[in-house]
Amino acid sequence: MTLTRVVPATYRTTLAVPAFRQLLGGLVISHLGNGMSMVGVAWLALRLAPPERAGLVIGAALAAYTLPAAVGALLFARWLGRVPARRLVVANAALRAVALGTVVGLHLSGELTAGRYVAVLAVSSLLAAWGSAGTYTLISQLFPPDRRLPANALVNTSQQVSFIAGPALAGLLVAVLHPALVLGLDALSYLVLAVQAARVEPPPTTGAADRQTRRTGTGFRILARRPALLGLVGVTAVFFFLYGPVEVALPLYVADELAAGAGLLGAYWTVFGCGAVLGGLLGGLLTEARQWTVTVAVIAGWGLVLLPFGFSTSTWLTLTCFALGGLAYGPFPAFTFALFQNAAPPADLPSVLAARSAVTTAATPLGAALGGPLVALLGAAGTLFASGLATVGLAVLVVAVLGFRRAGAVPRP
Repeated sequence: MTLTRVVPATYRTTLAVPAFRQLLGGLVISHLGNGMSMVGVAWLALRLAPPERAGLVIGAALAAYTLPAAVGALLFARWLGRVPARRLVVANAALRAVALGTVVGLHLSGELTAGRYVAVLAVSSLLAAWGSAGTYTLISQLFPPDRRLPANALVNTSQQVSFIAGPALAGLLVAVLHPALVLGLDALSYLVLAVQAARVEPPPTTGAADRQTRRTGTGFRILARRPALLGLVGVTAVFFFLYGPVEVALPLYVADELAAGAGLLGAYWTVFGCGAVLGGLLGGLLTEARQWTVTVAVIAGWGLVLLPFGFSTSTWLTLTCFALGGLAYGPFPAFTFALFQNAAPPADLPSVLAARSAVTTAATPLGAALGGPLVALLGAAGTLFASGLATVGLAVLVVAVLGFRRAGAVPRP
């Protein structure tokens, strides 16, 4: 059977489920709005900040748009762990829509200040981990285990596409609109998601599932009783942490080592996004692959493509490496979420996924914080090389641990 026949058959079967089409439609629109906010959030912060504090305000705004998700995952675990998955998606989307709409209202009334802006952004992201958990829990409810991977791949691919199209579209809109209005479009995109998610009708659950959720407690307690899932969270967090310095080192590599401008930096992320889209779609077809094997291959592949940055200033070589890095990374979200979906009981899945997000959301910013001292010590090229080498080392370590488990040296959880 040729690839051209396999691809439509795999994804056509997934898209034949009406409830998933409704959910995916809302997610595609909200992802596009979120992609526009990658530019809109920073640009509005730049407009609001005093010139001497621009960097501080931009950093605070970007952090406020993501990091409070980890806080929300912890603060609301006792209550939201019992909420149906569909309501979690709706609640997060509604909060985002209201908060971002508040930014627009404050701007139109002339009351928007840098402090209020950062505070509203922080509120907007409090339920983000629970919204993500609700999305993948819904997918696990809509599909049997052998069909969850293609559904995950479609959701994650739409997110990668938004990272390519969203910033470009926002750049055009900011030229003719105030950046606050770009955030207003993001608010509308989340409103669409809230409406679409509210229409999704998952299969009915039993009262026993609710009772199980009340017994098991928070996601972290559940993970503590499931070493395999806890190990996956740890591996993912370390992977994201090791990636963090790349976000600091790459702009400096472009500016210092290549003596180029922002256009080339944008090209690196564009080719990465294109590779990730292709990798995500191809990864969704690997329904028979061992999920841990693919996960380790992704980690090793990403680490390997960073190594040439340490000894080459060839733009074409490093651009090609970054495209291959996107291709390698593309399947990672779909496969890791599938591991959770297939290993955690349905009643526990929202709490477990929210706990995962609490850890992994903070990992990349912490790695980025380490990037500054590393660049000062090793230089931009050396930091990229060190990040790649450490990531390959992580893959080797995971392979060794899995090998010991298969050999019986480590008891199976």
